[in-house]
Amino acid sequence: MPKVKTRYVCNNCAASYPKWTGRCENCGEWNTLVEEVVASGGSAVAKAGSSGAVLRPMTFDAIESAELESRYSTGFNDLDTVLGGGILPGGVTLVAGQPGIGKSTLLLQVASQVAQSQPALYVSGEESAHQVKLRAMRLGAGAESSLEFVASTSADDIGATIRKGAHKLVIIDSVQTLSLEAITSAPGSVSQITNASNVVIRAAKQAGAAVLLVGHVTKEGSIAGPKVLEHLVDVVLQFEGDRYGGFKVVRAIKNRYGSTAEAAIFEMNESGLASVENPSAALLAERQNADGSVIFATLEGTRPILVEIQALVHSTSFGYPKRTASGYDLTRLNLLIAVLERRTKLKLSDKDIYINVVGGIKITDPAADLAICMAIASAAAERRLDDSAVVFGEIGLGGEVRSVAQIDRRVAEATKLGFTQSIGPAGRKKAGVSTPVRTLRQALVDYLK
Repeated sequence: MPKVKTRYVCNNCAASYPKWTGRCENCGEWNTLVEEVVASGGSAVAKAGSSGAVLRPMTFDAIESAELESRYSTGFNDLDTVLGGGILPGGVTLVAGQPGIGKSTLLLQVASQVAQSQPALYVSGEESAHQVKLRAMRLGAGAESSLEFVASTSADDIGATIRKGAHKLVIIDSVQTLSLEAITSAPGSVSQITNASNVVIRAAKQAGAAVLLVGHVTKEGSIAGPKVLEHLVDVVLQFEGDRYGGFKVVRAIKNRYGSTAEAAIFEMNESGLASVENPSAALLAERQNADGSVIFATLEGTRPILVEIQALVHSTSFGYPKRTASGYDLTRLNLLIAVLERRTKLKLSDKDIYINVVGGIKITDPAADLAICMAIASAAAERRLDDSAVVFGEIGLGGEVRSVAQIDRRVAEATKLGFTQSIGPAGRKKAGVSTPVRTLRQALVDYLK
């Protein structure tokens, strides 16, 4: 076989170079050159127009569609909902998350469940067979005779194994360890990840096997490797949460076969990951109603959840006050503090402010604005909110309380757990809010006692 040639292309201006340099000479950017495979033969492009085969189109009626019943259940109802009904044969799913959060644990549990009805293969490029067996023994998995294991980092060998068609589910841990023999760069490089993923995906489509790929993440939390990896796969699942405890949330950020508005909530225990049936009750079990504590009705996907938001306000010991947020966006927190100072009589310019969302939950819901503001005001004024109240609503720069989505579901979840008062926006009539408020100032004056 002829030797595969490579070149280095700038991601910024697309200029190409025969060897890697730290800086692109064309645009002046640093560390933007990535390796690409060059097609062998100088006349390959010239022959491309005459070497193809005539395609045979067909109507959509002639295409056999995959029925919902043909999906494989993961053993977790919530995860099946996130995937759009289960694992689809021939689909490729990328599961990404922080190291140690439980990706390998979850996928081994899924493999054990699917192996009860379909032959499955677990491919490990990071751990040995003994290490995986120890995890399987702890999880009570691996006893199924149709669940097999292999340790390999060769994308060529894995692709050939998938094309053989002996396994209906293949789990690869992880895509960053795969390499092609024809490419000389190290595993984890842009060229290796792109081409190795292509080999695996083509094999999965050809054999009709479902493939789950484990992906690493960077320090910023984005999926490591080229962005094209997310475009190649059918489903991208993001594993979020605190690796040392608390709840862990799996949500789809891309799904060709279902919605991206769903989320599955898990909790790690001695026997692996388990679904949390009632996360609201678990999050509020140890709550003590003190000043700075507010119950917020949020949505994880389409599921309403009640979480506790805690605020601590303390006089600063330095010239510049400190603002810290755990589970909430710090930029948004600074904006809400500015609105509080401008639209109310609170003076927070000399106060350290700490915000904590209990349970390791990360909140991106705009409806958390009112709960955050009331928690800060409660801690600053040393006044408590009523035990039976939940809070939600978006705050505008003028201090107005704006409407949010799914108000009826938030109120219904609060009522189910015994809360009788809901403090929320008054913009929508008959939305179910028992205590509507129009401005932030009204909410603080009327309901902090």
